[in-house]
Amino acid sequence: MSNKISTIYVCSTCDAQSPKWSGRCLECGGWGTLQMQTVDQKTADKTIAASPAEIIDLEKLDSQKEGRRLTANIQELDRVLGGGLIPGSLILLGGEPGIGKSTLVAQMANAIGKKNQVIYVSGEESAGQIKARFDRLGIKANNIKFLNETNAEKIIATIKELKPALVIIDSIQTIYSSAVISEAGSINQIRGSAVNFLEAAKANNIAIILIGHITKDGSLAGPKSLEHIVDTVLYLETETNHGYRILRATKNRFGSINEIGVFEMTAGGFKEITNPSLIFVEQSQNFTGSVLSCIMEGTRPFLIEVQALVSKTAFGYPQRKASGFDLNRLQVLIAVLTKRAGLNLNNQDVILNVTGGLKITEPGLDLAVCAAIASSLLNQPLSRQTLVLGEVGLGGEIRNVSKLETRLKEAEKLGFKKAVLPAAEAKNLKLKIFSIKSVADLIKILTA
Repeated sequence: MSNKISTIYVCSTCDAQSPKWSGRCLECGGWGTLQMQTVDQKTADKTIAASPAEIIDLEKLDSQKEGRRLTANIQELDRVLGGGLIPGSLILLGGEPGIGKSTLVAQMANAIGKKNQVIYVSGEESAGQIKARFDRLGIKANNIKFLNETNAEKIIATIKELKPALVIIDSIQTIYSSAVISEAGSINQIRGSAVNFLEAAKANNIAIILIGHITKDGSLAGPKSLEHIVDTVLYLETETNHGYRILRATKNRFGSINEIGVFEMTAGGFKEITNPSLIFVEQSQNFTGSVLSCIMEGTRPFLIEVQALVSKTAFGYPQRKASGFDLNRLQVLIAVLTKRAGLNLNNQDVILNVTGGLKITEPGLDLAVCAAIASSLLNQPLSRQTLVLGEVGLGGEIRNVSKLETRLKEAEKLGFKKAVLPAAEAKNLKLKIFSIKSVADLIKILTA
């Protein structure tokens, strides 16, 4: 009988269990909170009686009715969400403080509030401060109700009573649940509140947006610790020095995570960028080491400029620097150019930059990087009306890229005349196509 009885230590603050006593709880960090408890394991062997769960026949469900999305009429935002907000979904919007999260959700509330009721919950700002922001953004707030509350149970009770279409929680680190014994903003409070909001969203078929700040460790303010709970995770980032914001989804149960939305921050709020390619390709004079290429972000093509500066090493080992491009990949491409194209880069510093602040991982940019390096080394400029696309292998061979026709159509739209591509059939007659098989052929085009 004795082997059925065990002793454990339970934290009086967060109910965490430990097999041995410790002065500090490893979960919540409380000191002197572990208390000894004796557990009879025989009770765990007893069968718990439970009634059968309700069965739902999926064949009888109307998928179009159940999955009808709430569109914000903001094309960039709706694209990232997969076509709009799904009722009953829990969405986490993260970003650095001051990047514009509250502005974005305010514009979303304005668009959805024209036909549906919206509740804006804020534990950080007063009603007067929220109204002042709405006035600055030109939001009339006809169907937007404000709730200045930080208790999760009271917020959920209000949601069940009013049945809005959208609820915005600004922000999650200020919310606390009475069921969790810890201070507001702690990890346990954030998780407990998020689970309560998840249950409320699913039970009442209401879309709920949680706003979370990113801290140095990425966990205290919520986003990293909540990613496995919510349905969709959106991050608002700034990657340029021109006031542009990029919205991208790192998790989306109802759409693709490859889409991004581009906005410009103005005095009147966020403004959509209908043609982002013009942002990342500056119209400047033609010079050596500058090559234009095209990448794909989901279904959207982006024209970008790759710049390379090659200069003779003055002292020590040659330097390799990259901004917006993987440094290890740059080392590989330099080795390929040296071995397969006969370019002597062993005594040359190579500095690479992707303009606009974008961070590119797509292999279709390899050929453009090689062209930029060769152009700078040979002092041979490449026409700004020429597009360069292709993946480079270790043998110096040029491989095909995905969605080639989509990229070429985008180049045509912006007035490109030529394209350097892998040796493949390009169904495009308006561009003059240079088909190449290796990096050696690229050098011939530059020196022709």
